[in-house]
Amino acid sequence: MCVDLALPHLDRLFDYAIPEAMMPQVHPGVRVRVRVAGRRVNGFVVEIAEQSEHQGRLIPLEAVVSPEPVLTPPLAALARTVADHYAGCMSDVLRLAIPARHAKVEKETASEGPAVASAVESVDLPQSANAAVVNPTSAVVWERLDGGVDALRHWQAGTAARVVSTVPPTAHPAAFIAAATAAVRGDAGEGVGPGVVIVVPDHRDVQRVLAELQDCGVTAAVEVLRADLGPAKRYRAWLRVRRGTARVVVGTRAAMFAPVLDPALLVVMDDGDDLHAEPRAPYPHVREVLAMRSQIDNCGLLVIGRMRTCEGQRLVSSGWARGIDPHRDAVRAESPRMLTTGSDAEVARDPAGARSRLPSLALRTAQQAIATGPVLVQVPRAGYVPVLACQSCRSVSRCGACRGPLRLTSPTSAPVCGWCGSIRANHVCDQCGGASWRATRIGATRTAEELGRAMPGVQVVTSGRDGIVADLPKGNCLVVSTPGAEPIAPQGYSAVLLLDGDLLMSRQDLRADEEALRRWFNAAGLARTGAPVVIVADPSHRAVQALVRWDPVGFAGQEFDLRRSAHLVPAARMAAVDGEPPFVAEAVAAMELPSGTEVLGPVPLPPTQAGDPERVRIILRCPLTQGHALSVELHRMLAHRSARKDPGRVLVRIDPLTLG
Repeated sequence: MCVDLALPHLDRLFDYAIPEAMMPQVHPGVRVRVRVAGRRVNGFVVEIAEQSEHQGRLIPLEAVVSPEPVLTPPLAALARTVADHYAGCMSDVLRLAIPARHAKVEKETASEGPAVASAVESVDLPQSANAAVVNPTSAVVWERLDGGVDALRHWQAGTAARVVSTVPPTAHPAAFIAAATAAVRGDAGEGVGPGVVIVVPDHRDVQRVLAELQDCGVTAAVEVLRADLGPAKRYRAWLRVRRGTARVVVGTRAAMFAPVLDPALLVVMDDGDDLHAEPRAPYPHVREVLAMRSQIDNCGLLVIGRMRTCEGQRLVSSGWARGIDPHRDAVRAESPRMLTTGSDAEVARDPAGARSRLPSLALRTAQQAIATGPVLVQVPRAGYVPVLACQSCRSVSRCGACRGPLRLTSPTSAPVCGWCGSIRANHVCDQCGGASWRATRIGATRTAEELGRAMPGVQVVTSGRDGIVADLPKGNCLVVSTPGAEPIAPQGYSAVLLLDGDLLMSRQDLRADEEALRRWFNAAGLARTGAPVVIVADPSHRAVQALVRWDPVGFAGQEFDLRRSAHLVPAARMAAVDGEPPFVAEAVAAMELPSGTEVLGPVPLPPTQAGDPERVRIILRCPLTQGHALSVELHRMLAHRSARKDPGRVLVRIDPLTLG
């Protein structure tokens, strides 16, 4: 029995007696209600045995919440594996994996009944699978990648081929995902055939994948799992998957746990997007969970996007996965035309352009391209002026109440605190007493205003935090967007401007360069073949050079080598221990760390809002070979604190996306 208690010292299975009257309803996987230390809690039946190893009297089950077997053995094994990897509790993982019960939906769909999973033969990965026949549509798409058709044959044959792939410049990963799904599914209908799980960053990507699946003829047995569906719709969709009616799942982060029957292929698109990182304990990442699941279910894995991440490169470098990428001929034929602001010709034409936020090359390119189609302008920051500074001494302007940074939300508004929201109309600088300010960062709204003045008569559309544009208006327009909010132009953009590149790369973040390049690739990939893409950044930077050459694989290799030399994730295992200073210090001091583990810190963490107590972070770093031992010791430390009811909250994150 797995009880629904997020207490590390109770993170184990418990034995309970089954009353005679409940025997017909109790099966592995059903929800029940039990007592733990006098509390009535929910739980899942994991296994039924004739005898218990417990020597004392067993407490009986109190009630069967639902006879629906929602916890399958593979899902239970995956939840335990994920919890152990991330030093978390199995109950927390199951809370992410299994949606809350909706009694009305269960009654309405009770006649469907659970499907019976067919046996999946465990097959070793062969060197070739020429016997499998790939349908022509899928082959046409995947033959643009070196070794792509061979990968399709492996998946179609049911072998556990693991692939990390990038796509040609102006292609969309959804087309390759749909083609792979069509190859795996063949002409299987609803309730039959192998299963496919597809996890994408957001709802717009879900719609794109669904459209591509329809174009490939995969319409039967497809189900969507998204958090915004609502409790009833989501539980109904989840039950269709669990019962085997739906065999293809397309969804956002939570779909990584979708209990499809006979899984043959697990897919994660654009694994570098931070939306794939779960913000709730134990903070699992989609890519890592699907990699674990591919081993448990002995099925294929596809990690695909325009950018190869460092983690993806580690999978390829270790030999655990195979790298499949576009032919260089296809890259050259389909690439947009890359332009940088630091060329000799541009410096001669516009000497100040290299230091300008909107150099003449970018403006001239937009003015010429707008006549033939829409133009995309990517700006890293949303808002109008997200950061203000003193005009005299250049120090960042901060709120007198909470010390949060001040910003402008419109050209006529007074400065507003970004943390507490208070208006600071009469703000004066703390350092020099100055009463005037200047913009240190320009947001998308201000950029749209400036471009509108520079290009009168052109319609300007903004897409970002205040509203994501799904469809472009008729006629040519200028689209100013923040990263990830770019609308899709049906015929592609006639030009793309990538502004504030140096700002994007100068963030204090381990993944700053990688994330900047990922955002640029995703934006540049929306351009037409041969269309100009202007990158406003230092042209000598290796990320800019990788964009100019359209070389995500080469950049990933360089980045992984740098991380490995510096003993950073993913070449090493790192754990962040966060909390108030005395509690973090006490927790780390009580641990018996594995050999080779380094203790880095503590370093202060910035407050997220006014009134937050002081928090620090200690980083524990060890070789990958000691990663499991570190997770075990972290869980033991948390269990010890939980059992003693120690004061203060200590959070543990394995391989966090940010280190400070």
